[in-house]
Amino acid sequence: MSYFKHESAYVDEGCQIGNGTKIWHFSHIMPNCTIGESCNIGQNVVISPDVILGRNVKIQNNVSVYTGVICEDDVFLGPSMVFTNVINPRSHVNRKAEYAKTLIKKGASIGANSTIVCGNEIGEFALIGAGAVITKNILPYALVVGNPARQIGWVSEYGHRLNFDDKGIAICPETQQEYQLSNNTVKRIK
Repeated sequence: MSYFKHESAYVDEGCQIGNGTKIWHFSHIMPNCTIGESCNIGQNVVISPDVILGRNVKIQNNVSVYTGVICEDDVFLGPSMVFTNVINPRSHVNRKAEYAKTLIKKGASIGANSTIVCGNEIGEFALIGAGAVITKNILPYALVVGNPARQIGWVSEYGHRLNFDDKGIAICPETQQEYQLSNNTVKRIK
């Protein structure tokens, strides 16, 4: 075993877990999950069957990642954030065949107590504020807050708010990386 699993955690059969991953207290990794290298699965986390997590995914305490969710590399899932996997759940109706795909792209961060309604895509390096409710696709580098979530700006790959000049150029204050805003799309240019 090339990953760490706390003695109170469970890992079911058929899972692939990458080197250096840590699975903490009272967590449950259900069958046929794929978890990349260097992930950190916090306390009281459930990863449902067939979920895919990329490399270096950080999942904080009390998160359930349901079937249909894919997290690419370097995704951060804040404490007690919530995924859904069915649009119209009913206790008396079995809708397992209707689980919707939810894709969290590389480098995106989802704040504490946020809710991601299934079937949506969160773009690369997007930053979802604490408590936001996501009901539609989110653009790469977007900063979104509220219920329902609305975009209030753009962020760098290091999570700093970007202030674009009249030529559509912004510089990350931490890294000096340059970004360009054109046609409601942000790209890193240096």
